[in-house]
Amino acid sequence: MAAAITVEADFEGASVSAVEIDQTTRIISFMPGGDPARGWPCWWYFKVKGITPGEVVKLRLRGSTATTLVPGGPLAKPLASSWAMPEMATFSNDGKNWLHTEKGVKDGEVMTYTIKVDASSVFVAWGPPYTPSTAEAFVEAMSEKSHHANATELCRSREGRAVPMLHVQEGERTKAQRFGVWVQARQHAWESGSSWVAQGFGEWLLSDDADAAWLRQHAEIFFVPIMDIDNTATGNGGKDAQPQDHNRDWSPQPHWNEVIAAQKQVSGLIQEGRMDVFLDLHNPAPGDPTFFYILESSALKEPMIGLRDRFIELAYGRISKIKPLIPMSNKPKTTGPAYHPLWRQFSANWVSMNGNPHTVSLCLETIWNYKNSTTEGYRAVGANLAAAVREFLAERPVRP
Repeated sequence: MAAAITVEADFEGASVSAVEIDQTTRIISFMPGGDPARGWPCWWYFKVKGITPGEVVKLRLRGSTATTLVPGGPLAKPLASSWAMPEMATFSNDGKNWLHTEKGVKDGEVMTYTIKVDASSVFVAWGPPYTPSTAEAFVEAMSEKSHHANATELCRSREGRAVPMLHVQEGERTKAQRFGVWVQARQHAWESGSSWVAQGFGEWLLSDDADAAWLRQHAEIFFVPIMDIDNTATGNGGKDAQPQDHNRDWSPQPHWNEVIAAQKQVSGLIQEGRMDVFLDLHNPAPGDPTFFYILESSALKEPMIGLRDRFIELAYGRISKIKPLIPMSNKPKTTGPAYHPLWRQFSANWVSMNGNPHTVSLCLETIWNYKNSTTEGYRAVGANLAAAVREFLAERPVRP
């Protein structure tokens, strides 16, 4: 007789609810977990134990029935199930190497994924998880790999967690002689792919590539792979969290410690006249191929508009050529008054409106609901994004 299947979700980043297990058919029915007050309940991540190696397990996913919150308004209806239902789920036997399942089968509001497991347990998730421990291990590894990198903390979160940050520069140039580059990911905790994009950026930056060395020698780079650290750790969605979404919190009086700390450091770069490139990394809606979200040009002045468009041209030119192709649109979406009432408090918009005349500030979204939305695919986007930063800055006048 086969062992009883069990589900565990008592570890960092885990999230699941309404679990029902049919031991005969080996079907696990569930919904995403998470407190709606702490963001959209679309993230799911748990461990299945009691598997006979080689057997087939089915995951039967339903969208959360939890009522989501409208910022500044009353309770709304449940989140659309599509946010929780990738075409392919993600799984791992060891919690480190993540693979896609075959495409799920959708029947109404239920998606069923089938996995043949070659172990006695398996981790399953909405997408490849990237926890605070992953971020800490990565910045520490980069710091140990290169004496040009320093693993540090952006701050401590409101719940007391460290927010890992990497500071990178090479050579004897003074700060005044260096371009300022700020890269951050995961202002929305469920968007795990954005942290993998950030990791790809950091891996390329500290590689032996001559262009990477140029960037390290001519710039000072700040790198934060997870901003919403508390919701990432606790398996909450983060998007539209109360009392404020992290990416709606870039105001004169931010609520979140991470935003306060990032805003302070970015303001320092602005005051020094060297806030050159600011990149805020996200994942978009389920079928949205848009890669760049920008502040509408009517709110900006030259040379900022031309420099922004040049950066988009260079970045799109590189990333669109990744093989196999990652589908995305080269036409940015604007995030002005028609997009959201708090558009001024989006991080990239705040930096654009408060930055230097030459500042390029962008929100970059990497598609998640696609066959190449894997750790390798995301990291390839990050590496090409970093190379585009180098190419863009190499066109700018070198600081005296």
